[in-house]
Amino acid sequence: MKRLAILVSGRGSNFEAIAKNIRAGALDAEISLVVSNNPDAKALETAADMGIRSLSLPSKGMDSDVYAARVVEALAPLDISLVCLAGFMRRVGKPLLDAYPMRILNIHPSLLPAFPGLHVQQQALDYGAKFSGCTVHFVDAGMDTGPIVKQAVVPVLDSDTAETLAARILIEEHRIYTAAIRLVLAGRYRIEGRRVVET
Repeated sequence: MKRLAILVSGRGSNFEAIAKNIRAGALDAEISLVVSNNPDAKALETAADMGIRSLSLPSKGMDSDVYAARVVEALAPLDISLVCLAGFMRRVGKPLLDAYPMRILNIHPSLLPAFPGLHVQQQALDYGAKFSGCTVHFVDAGMDTGPIVKQAVVPVLDSDTAETLAARILIEEHRIYTAAIRLVLAGRYRIEGRRVVET
């Protein structure tokens, strides 16, 4: 059984969707640990309710590399196949990247490379984009720059606010994240430069 570690900072809706897909048999994996850098994250409650082991590892005031080393220490005994960021609002430090090279996935609520970083739905609206969406990508040392595994397109409506657009994108996030994890765990891909090619 392939083992996942999920890193969260907030409500953890993508974590919850992954966990539900595992329970439904749509993803052959287990979540070994949920790590939150925010001790007040709702995702910690969700993990407890679902009987999934979790760890509050606060990051406030801590250097990214020091924090990453602490995460690596927590994951080391667990034989983790893949680390999944699910609303993890910190840059991933070098020790974690080195420990899990091209084995860390993130989901971002835009069609990368458009609108990296934060407040992406408002960025799309301000820019006048007609389409937005979400992207699952491998994590590298850059900001939302790793090779893209899956994307889904969501039209931007004239009536949209950042909140309504985010809600429609979130539905697609829950769908494609599990699909991307399934693909990566099965090893049915190769990376050619920046391209992830399904095999």
